Amino acid sequence: MPFANVGTDKIFYAEHGYASAAARRGIPIIFAHGAAASHLVWGAQVRALGEITRTVALDLPGHGRSPLPGRNSIDAYRDVVLGLLDALRFDRAVIVGHSMGGGIAQTLALSHPDRVAGLGLVGTGARLRVLPAILDGVLSDFGTTAQRVVENSFAPALDAAMRARAVAEFRACPAAVTHGDFFACNAFDILARVSEIRAPTLVVCGRQDRMTPVKYSEFLASKIPQARLTLIENAGHSVMIEKAEEVNRALSDFMRTL
Repeated sequence: MPFANVGTDKIFYAEHGYASAAARRGIPIIFAHGAAASHLVWGAQVRALGEITRTVALDLPGHGRSPLPGRNSIDAYRDVVLGLLDALRFDRAVIVGHSMGGGIAQTLALSHPDRVAGLGLVGTGARLRVLPAILDGVLSDFGTTAQRVVENSFAPALDAAMRARAVAEFRACPAAVTHGDFFACNAFDILARVSEIRAPTLVVCGRQDRMTPVKYSEFLASKIPQARLTLIENAGHSVMIEKAEEVNRALSDFMRTL
């Protein structure tokens, strides 16, 4: 699994999609993760969509295997994804983003529409306010805040083993980087501009999402001219992990329309 040089950053990414000529000819997909996460959240999607096109899931700076520093604005993370497109020599790609990654994807579609062939907006919104208890708690009580975020990131039926693993993965991201992520989310607001997005868009949300409720996705789908909405039952904010097959199917169907 390689690194790409993006400005002064070394960006780690996982990829799939060299197995067939058809995959090599398809429009590539870049998967962008959310706050305090890594490329691992997209494991099922990278493999499944890699059967029809080239798929790339990156670790944003300071996350996973990509070295520090992190960033504290959506625009700054957007520039990293744009740099990765250049490094991989992708003229255009479908940008699929979860939560904070969805903000990055929308911002890229607005600033560089020629580089975005389509959008997959998963558990996200046009504004991403963060509760003060979470934003401040990351620095004052990281352990309790990790538990609170994970508790609200999955449907209520989450089993104990998955909860423990999710908390460990959240805490693997340095607290300062996580705080920067939530600060970036809290400042993100494109409510007045979201209707300017012209890329074909798939909006996906779990019915039980408590971090970015269904109304956020309904707003995106109503304002983006070429958007379709898929709601997935018995899933929360981490819908791509909780209901991987359903998300894979929705993304695959969407890719075939492009």
